[in-house]
Amino acid sequence: MELGPDDPTATVTAGGAEIPALGFGTARMTGDECRRAVETALEVGYRHIDTAQMYDNEAAVGEAIAASDVDRDDVFVVTKVHPDNAAVDDVLESTRESLERLGLATVDLLLLHAPSEEAPLEETLAAMNDLQTDGAVDHIGVSNFSASQLADATDHSETPIVANQVKYHPYYHQDDLLEFCAEHDICLTAYSPLAEGAVPGDDRLAEIGDTHGKSAAQVALRWLIQQPPVAAIPKASSRAHIETNADVFDFELSDDEMEAVTAVGDGVWNQLAAKLGLR
Repeated sequence: MELGPDDPTATVTAGGAEIPALGFGTARMTGDECRRAVETALEVGYRHIDTAQMYDNEAAVGEAIAASDVDRDDVFVVTKVHPDNAAVDDVLESTRESLERLGLATVDLLLLHAPSEEAPLEETLAAMNDLQTDGAVDHIGVSNFSASQLADATDHSETPIVANQVKYHPYYHQDDLLEFCAEHDICLTAYSPLAEGAVPGDDRLAEIGDTHGKSAAQVALRWLIQQPPVAAIPKASSRAHIETNADVFDFELSDDEMEAVTAVGDGVWNQLAAKLGLR
């Protein structure tokens, strides 16, 4: 991934997919609030929109995309199969219903929202592969999978698992998973990247941000997307926060600053970066 100054179109390349490094999360937003937020995000420059069957907001997301002046081909749309819909017929039917709610012929990335006991993983992934063959889905992936579960998914899918969406932020690290993703051409998509609102009040992150004229939240987001296999999907409802979260492409954290952000949690950025040849 190359991140240049003022480059909101920076992407994570994974398994043949070009996933915008900064996405817009919509969990726990529904109806008009969700529609307005997604419309604003697209106006601001986000080109990666994340939703899910579980969120009950696919229709609102679809309305926002349809109302936007942004060309559909320029928006990377992600939705997720509910774990209760992991059986083969349910994967097929529920995804078609998702497409109807979204008003789209194809979704860019379809994830299995979490490991499920409704069907063996290989059957779920086979159904997702069939949706790719039919043109309803461009790429597939998973969410809330551990490194070992992700390894199983890559073994069972006929096509690349291009992403694993998990909780990841400065206080909650995913070192083993980050290493696996980096080594196997998989994007780690970080949800809750601002730790449910805890990041903005962190004086340690704010101090790092002062050097760059940035906030603690912007430092945390930059820390995430500066890690090569990582994309981040912050959620916000106000225009001010949506704009601020997007303003992370005109500065770069030094190695020492990356380590300092890592140190607020329990990660090992320095060791991992050295192991992966990133510094």
